Amino acid sequence: MVSPDAIRTVIGVIGNGTALVLFLSPVPTFYRIWKKKTVEQYSAVPYLATLLNCMMWVLYGLPLVHPHSMLVITINGTGMVIELAYIALFLTYSVGAARRRVLILLVAEVAFVGGVAALVLSLAHTHDRRSMVVGILCVLFGTGMYAAPLSVMKMVIQTKSVEYMPLFLSVASLVNGICWTAYALIHFDLYITIPNGLGVMFAVGQIILYAIYYKSTQEILEARKRKADHVPMTEVVVDGKSGSAANGHY
Repeated sequence: MVSPDAIRTVIGVIGNGTALVLFLSPVPTFYRIWKKKTVEQYSAVPYLATLLNCMMWVLYGLPLVHPHSMLVITINGTGMVIELAYIALFLTYSVGAARRRVLILLVAEVAFVGGVAALVLSLAHTHDRRSMVVGILCVLFGTGMYAAPLSVMKMVIQTKSVEYMPLFLSVASLVNGICWTAYALIHFDLYITIPNGLGVMFAVGQIILYAIYYKSTQEILEARKRKADHVPMTEVVVDGKSGSAANGHY
């Protein structure tokens, strides 16, 4: 008979795999940004929230805080590098106030995590105390990472368009949340259950919105395409009339 610990380990490995998929899921979005050389209406908030979450879990997994947590460090360290690459693209292709806002938030996040690390390592003198303090913060920021797309969900409802809420990202969030919630429930772990359980609910909400507004999004895109095709034709006709008038004058 397979032991609960073995099942939990397998689910944890699968959870790491789905987390990596989640980190990589925005690649099509950033390929579009890179190709168009503009961030359009995409928001940097989900990626900044994910970066903060990854940095906190890397801190949690350090031997001085919570020994024997190499898997925590590796997956979140990988996520941290990926999110930094995304944010670098945002900074490259955004302008003005939007770029300054992203840069300020990035600096604030790094300063915050550095401050937490310094305080925890200097004031908490046991692994249990350090793990508890950083673990509570990880719950808070893990919840923030999953809740960050709420700003995008609000925009979807307002515009009746899912153009800027990629389905792949929502599905990856759902699968990742389910895996880690199951992992936490086998040997109940409140710190892991709370953010991932909420993550499942938020991801389901996004997918429901996608189903509701998919048709209206296609109509908006078709209307935009027709308008874009119509403008050059109008210019040609106007030029033609203008030319005829000029010829008549002469």
